[in-house]
Amino acid sequence: MVVPELRPWRAARPHVTRAAGAVRPRLARAAQAVRPRLARAATAAKPRVVRLARAVSPQAARIARPKTWQYTAGAATAGLALAAGVVTAAGPWDSTGQRTAERDRAVAQERTGGADHGRNTDTSDSSGSSDSSDSSGTTAEGPRPAPSAASVLTGLGGGTSTVKSAPNGKALADLMGPLLDAPELGSQLSAAVVDVASGKRLYGEGGAEALTPASTTKIATAAAALAALGPDHRLTTRAALEPDTKELVLVGGGDPTLTARKEADGWASLRDLADRTAEALKKRDVRQVTLSYDKTLYAGPERHPIGKNPNLAPVSALMVDEGRTDDSTSGTAARVPDPAKDAAAKFADLLADRGIKTTAPGPSKATNRAEPLAEVSSPPLSALVERMLTNSDNDIAEALARQTAVASGARADFDGAGKAIGDRLEKLGLPVAGSDFKDGSGLNRADRLTADLLTALLAKAADPAHPQLRPILTGLPVAGFTGTLTTRYTDGAAGIVRAKTGTLTGVNALAGTAVDQDGHLFAFAFLATGTTNRDAAQSALDRTATALASCGCG
Repeated sequence: MVVPELRPWRAARPHVTRAAGAVRPRLARAAQAVRPRLARAATAAKPRVVRLARAVSPQAARIARPKTWQYTAGAATAGLALAAGVVTAAGPWDSTGQRTAERDRAVAQERTGGADHGRNTDTSDSSGSSDSSDSSGTTAEGPRPAPSAASVLTGLGGGTSTVKSAPNGKALADLMGPLLDAPELGSQLSAAVVDVASGKRLYGEGGAEALTPASTTKIATAAAALAALGPDHRLTTRAALEPDTKELVLVGGGDPTLTARKEADGWASLRDLADRTAEALKKRDVRQVTLSYDKTLYAGPERHPIGKNPNLAPVSALMVDEGRTDDSTSGTAARVPDPAKDAAAKFADLLADRGIKTTAPGPSKATNRAEPLAEVSSPPLSALVERMLTNSDNDIAEALARQTAVASGARADFDGAGKAIGDRLEKLGLPVAGSDFKDGSGLNRADRLTADLLTALLAKAADPAHPQLRPILTGLPVAGFTGTLTTRYTDGAAGIVRAKTGTLTGVNALAGTAVDQDGHLFAFAFLATGTTNRDAAQSALDRTATALASCGCG
């Protein structure tokens, strides 16, 4: 079966220019040098644009930032955002450090280097003054630094295409077949590889067979949410005052990234909302209120079918810090049993600190007559999608699934969200036959996707006709650098493969993009079921993706 041919993406070819075989040794060495910094960056929470003074030249810093969907197609899809030229390209720098890591990677390659780093003030890249200055203010002349190596990857807009020919499906099959035949990959396999430039499937092994996708489901969730809402959509939490009863209602807008921490780092802040609400109440000479909370945007059961689990809080339209009971921002953690009640209690404490007394909060629903007092909004949806994919964030995934249902006019519960996701993908012209969405995160073992759907979806996100889907590609973890791939691909595939992982007991999956030695950009998806050793299966999938990136399949 061949997936529907997508709109040709000829414009991508000039941006995947440098042959991988020539750059991999240097890329691997550079990766080892900067990986500790990038791992730290990947856990940071900074959705705003990170200060460019540490990253790029003054000229680059002057470049204006367009709207979030206006990404340069080459960077978004070819995995070349590790190059210095890509650092100056627009796009969300999300809280997970996805863009921070790419920026630091590029800076590491742009610095002047050699045997005398930073000693000569004419060439130092440090922000402070040189320690070689004497008390008279003169600077000792030190040896000039050795010349730095050229950037490993070609920046955007530079060079001419070195793609030699259309990729050869037979050569690809000869390469992939034995690797995907590994016993570590269990009893069932759905695999596909698509040439992104043409949208044609080059390799398939059970590609149309629907299997449990685990967290690769999040790729589909992201596509549906972006298609339904747009990448610039924001989720708003507000406080409203009922005119008759003087009841203050905290109204949840479904933002799982709302935070009560002192340092919000660009996410919507419950403290800011308390500041503005208290100020508005005092202007009305109100110092005491009945506090309620409204979580009615979502419907149905809050608890995921897997039950109480540290991977996911109850799905609520009102929560702070994903209901976590510790200071973590990703990964597993104990969760509060009622996120909305917890958020309202924290809001009450913050109001008390600002001179507003409240009753113990209880559930309610804001009326149409409620007077808006204050609101805070999330970063754009593109940033939420990137954080979700990079960190495999289940709470954001379930929130985006519900938001898709709301935007589609469906009931905002697990069933309605699943149907809304499928409907949105079908409207995009994707091969949804056999797929079944029971949630947005992939934690439900009853979810079903095909490798054909995942690869077609990734190719669609690369199509210039669908710029709203670009955050799917920019959010994919970068091999050896960010998110769930930070500690994987320590060989020459670091920085070349971008992929979403998926792991459940007996299930291992990997879906993403890779650039081969001839400059071809591939979208791939591997779904394995019946695996008995998680780590062995994961390694087998990594070897396959690495081989794809090393292929000269022209």
